[in-house]
Amino acid sequence: METDRVKALIEAGLPDAKVDVSGDGRHFEARVVSAAFEGKSLIQRHRMVMDAVKAEIASDELHALSIKTETP
Repeated sequence: METDRVKALIEAGLPDAKVDVSGDGRHFEARVVSAAFEGKSLIQRHRMVMDAVKAEIASDELHALSIKTETP
């Protein structure tokens, strides 16, 4: 899986988000900035991001995703 694909999946799940992704093909780090995170706990924010890539996680196409979430 390419970083561009992970970025596109997260952006599709959180359309207003600014997303930066780095990684090696199976392990990725994502920095996601979204107004949708306002008032949400860290766990809620991470679930929002993970929901966008859950099919890829389930299929093991995406093995690991480290997430940093922020509000604008």
